[in-house]
Formats: sequence, C-alpha cells, structure tokens
Amino acid sequence: MQWWHTLLLLFGLLSLLMLLGLPAAFAFLTINLLGALLFLGGEAGLMQVVRNGLAAVTNFSLTPIPFFVLMGEVLFHTGIALKAIDAFDNVIWRVPGRLAVIAVVAGTVFSAISGSTVATTALLGSLLLPEMLRRGYHPSMATGPIMAIGGVDMLIPPSALTVLLGSLAGISITGLLIAGVVPGIVLAALFVAYIVLRASLDPKLAPRFEHAPVGGWARWKPLVLHVTPLVFIFVSVIAAMAAGWATPTESAALGALATVVVALVYRALTLERLMKSLLGTAAISGVILFIIVGATTFAQVLSFSGATDGLVALVRDADLAPWLVLAGMLGILLLLGCFIDQVSMMLITLPFYMPLVQYYAFDPLWFGVMYLICMQLGLLTPPFGMLLFTMRSVAPKEISMLQIFRAVIPYVLMGLLMLGLVMLWPGLATWLPDALLG
Repeated sequence: MQWWHTLLLLFGLLSLLMLLGLPAAFAFLTINLLGALLFLGGEAGLMQVVRNGLAAVTNFSLTPIPFFVLMGEVLFHTGIALKAIDAFDNVIWRVPGRLAVIAVVAGTVFSAISGSTVATTALLGSLLLPEMLRRGYHPSMATGPIMAIGGVDMLIPPSALTVLLGSLAGISITGLLIAGVVPGIVLAALFVAYIVLRASLDPKLAPRFEHAPVGGWARWKPLVLHVTPLVFIFVSVIAAMAAGWATPTESAALGALATVVVALVYRALTLERLMKSLLGTAAISGVILFIIVGATTFAQVLSFSGATDGLVALVRDADLAPWLVLAGMLGILLLLGCFIDQVSMMLITLPFYMPLVQYYAFDPLWFGVMYLICMQLGLLTPPFGMLLFTMRSVAPKEISMLQIFRAVIPYVLMGLLMLGLVMLWPGLATWLPDALLG
C-alpha cells in the first residue's frame, strides 16, 4: 500500500467516525486497532497498542496535568475567584467599558492559576455577564471579552494543554510553559486596549454607571488580600521551574498545595468543596489521559506505514521556502481549529509537523508558542469553537448564537495579529525562557 493510500484510509475513517459523533478518544482507539492489525504485525501490533497505552498513562512528564487542573477546580469551587473579581471592581474606576476590562484582567489572573480554559469562561460568564447585560452593555461587548480571555488561559501557565503539547512534541515543558507568558500578557493587553477604544468611540456599547468611590486603604485592601496570594502562587510555580529548584511536576504539585493552603487560610475549603474539586480533577484528567493513550500508537502506525516519511519527503522535495512551509502548517492548524478539538489537532498533526520542524531547524519553543496560539484561536473560531458553546450555555436565551459568533471576531483578529507578531519577532516567545533558563 502506497503511503498516500494509508493517509486516505486512516484519515478518511477518522473523519467518518468523528462525523458520526464518536468521541475523539474512541475514534483514535479504533484507528489504532485497525492500524496495528494492518501495519504493526497483527497480534503483535495489538500487544504493542496495550504497551503504548500503559506507557502513555504512566508517562512522568504528564503528571503536571492533574495538579494544574486541581488548582483551577479549587479556585472555582471555593469562591476565591469571586473575591478576586470584587477586588478588581474596587480598583478599576472611570475606565470606558469598565466591566469588560475587569473581565479581561480577572481572567488573566485566573489563567495564572487555572489549567482549564472552559472553566475560566464559564466562571466569568456566570458572574459578570448578567451584570453587564443588566447595565446595558451590548451583547458583543459583554460576551466577546469573556470568551477571548478564556482562550488566553492556554498561553499563560499553568496550562494542561501546554504540558500535553510539550510531551507529545518532545519540546521542553518548562521552556514552553514560560514561553507563553509574554505573548499571553501582550494579547490580554491588546484586548484591554481594544475594549477601551471601542467604548470610548461608541459609549452606547458600554454605558457608564455611577460607582461609589472607595478611597485610601479600603480601595486596595481587597486586592492585597485576595489577589496578591494568587499572583504569588503563579510566581512561585514559574520561579521554581526557572531556577531549577523543581521539575514541572514538582512545581505543579507546589502550586496545587499552595492553592489549597490559600483556600484553607480564607476558610473557604470545606470537605464538600474539596471532594467536588477532586472529582472534577479526576474527570478532566481522565478524559485527557484516555485520549493520550492513542497518541503513541497513532504516530507509530503512521511511521511504520511510511505515511510520515512520505509526506515529509513530499514537502522537502518541493523545495519550498521555510517561511512558506511554516505558514502552511499554521494555516492547517487554524482550519482544523474550526472543526475539531485541540487534543485531536495535536494527535493528527504532530507526527508530521515535528519532523518538518527538525528538518527546517525551527526553534521548538518558538514553534510551540505559535502552535498554542493557533489552538487558542481554535477555541474561538466558528462553527465549533469550544468556548463559543461554553458561552452559549451560560448566556441568556435572548442572545443568539449568531451574536456570539460576531462578538468573538475582533478578538480572533487580534489573536491572528499576535500570531503574526510572534512569527516576525521570535523573541516575543523565546526571550523569557532564554533569560530565565539560559
């Protein structure tokens, strides 16, 4: 069987299974079993599938994922996030589009201690969206920033998908987690600038309202009490990895422990809330790890069948300019992000992308950050962006899906701008890891 026949068979069947509504984990498992029978030696191939599954779920590099998820679960179930939002409400005054700005700022802080993009969007949507709509905010000004900052969660550590990308792609997990910090913060700053500009040019989008001023220490006290500890947790996790004091797993465990301690100090952690956090962590981590089980076997099937080498050779022999190859790779990711989830994107593309990254000598951290930005945009792009449906689940019925699609367009364009900036100036992604890790 020629390599392109293998590609047509495997990806055609994979597409069919997903169109039929089969979950990604089961779709890849089916493909792996078929591939093992055809290309890995029949029964011996099936045994290899089992060994790969065991190796995947016991991979030490993936252990930060449940710890990062636990940090976010504790944050949300204990109500610490609500206190942080109140603190920002005290500090941010007289800013056009004030509540939308608060959503972006609060979401950025939550991104620094939460590994779940969906949880951030759901939380901010539940807490801030009703208030914005009650105060007369246009639906696009109310929903757009909440969805957009939820996507930034993928760039700012801790991020479970960043750990997964680093593990599957063979990129330094520590370096990749740190590399996303600057692009994530710059993107959040672009969102704030856009909101302030739009609200200044058209005040009807975000009507001003009287806010009783709080002066002196009373204004800053909630910020010190309820936000500073969260920022300290983020700094501790990054510093422990950057200084070499702890591995990503140990840093994630440190962050999870610190989050639980903060919740205990605030007397917000009850046994019931702890159990909800642990159950939520187990559910999310289980889904991720179950999908990972198929990753190694899928890559092996593609390799043994000659599909990987064939496609890489096809691109290499075309003698294309490196920037054109890179643009094509990123364009495929942006297209895939409109239709499939982020984990499936990684499983489908990484077996082909990483050999090309090595051949063209692209900086892995630079490429990894651009890959993350593309996946972040996939969360926001119609028709199947996950955060669009998360917003639909928390928004009032009078807000249509079409309005949600329109609301996110400016933020997708800013994400594309950020992708272009990182392509043109790789230092945006590589400067911080170079400075901290050497």
